[in-house]
Amino acid sequence: MPDTLQILYRSSDIVCCIKDPGVLSEDPGLPALIRDALGISDVFCVHRLDREAGGVMVYALNKDSAAALSAAFSPQGTARKTYLAVIEGSMEEKSGDLNDLLFHDSTKNKSYVVTRRRRGVREASLSYETVSEKDGLSLIRIDLHSGRTHQIRVQFSSRRHPLLGDRRYGSTAVCPLALWSYEIGLFDASDEGTLSFSSLPPDCYPWDLFSGHLNSLSQNEE
Repeated sequence: MPDTLQILYRSSDIVCCIKDPGVLSEDPGLPALIRDALGISDVFCVHRLDREAGGVMVYALNKDSAAALSAAFSPQGTARKTYLAVIEGSMEEKSGDLNDLLFHDSTKNKSYVVTRRRRGVREASLSYETVSEKDGLSLIRIDLHSGRTHQIRVQFSSRRHPLLGDRRYGSTAVCPLALWSYEIGLFDASDEGTLSFSSLPPDCYPWDLFSGHLNSLSQNEE
């Protein structure tokens, strides 16, 4: 568990903070850290992030806000989730959409791209853009349209471009999983109206290979 908690925003309804890689997004992980840091008892998890990934997360602080945010983060909801990833190799098309059918095997905790609909199979879609390429790696910006288990990881891996450090889905690199929740946009998900929160990944490998492009990305959106 980290010694400190980086909080980006707090109101009576929500709190936005940074989840460090390795910390659970559900209890007894980040919600417990938030309770301890803020001295409160109610923290509701309304969306999830893989344990190995890090970045921006939003939590509700009361039941009414939890209901509104849960609806916003549903597949039909209005919340916008943008991720950054470093993949091995480069995509044939520098930008586009990925649409697949995914099946999650809960016993193996692993998702698979499949070709036929059957029980447990769900549609998964995302849009991506190649921000930069270097040393056989690509920095990818991803807008997630559905929130399936390991969706980003398996959709790129199925195209022979696993996320760097994702040994579960085909990477052989010995480094942390290169997946970061970069930005969350909330549109009238609570009484606070439209809110947007963002944070760049840490300045360490492999993100430091793309420091200039990451800083430009952030500045362009200010």
